[in-house]
Amino acid sequence: MTRPEKEKKQSKSPFDGVLTFLEKLGELAEKGEQLSKTISFEGKDNNIKGVYGFSMKMGLGSDKPEVQPFGNIRKDEKSGESFVHEVREPLVDIFEEKDHILVVAEMPGTSLEDIKVNVHEDLLEIDASKGDKKYKKEVLLPRSFSREKMKISCNNGILEIKCMP
Repeated sequence: MTRPEKEKKQSKSPFDGVLTFLEKLGELAEKGEQLSKTISFEGKDNNIKGVYGFSMKMGLGSDKPEVQPFGNIRKDEKSGESFVHEVREPLVDIFEEKDHILVVAEMPGTSLEDIKVNVHEDLLEIDASKGDKKYKKEVLLPRSFSREKMKISCNNGILEIKCMP
């Protein structure tokens, strides 16, 4: 087997390179190192609708950046292959305010009527569906909250959940 044939066999999906890059980026962020790499991939056809990104941020009191992935490209734990899932994972930020916790989720194309929010102690579950856009995310809150003490609003696909003690 020639080298190009071997490389083609090892590449299971056009998204493997992206996922490997993001895994390495997370590892390097934990070590406080830097990474520079360019990734390109092609699908077999133009019908692939994969979204994968990450948010890297630094918090006050932390010397390490936090890398949070989002999108609909997943990696199968058993086979190691990447695939496009129909449900997207939205980008979520959590802000600890003086009198509440604010959770902000970006779910373009949705409105308040399309969103379901549940909480089980300190685990917040967000589900949204409108047409072909589907979102799902589980968020670990800093402490337990009651669903009755949450104020939920959505404006242009930006969901805000205020968790009151």
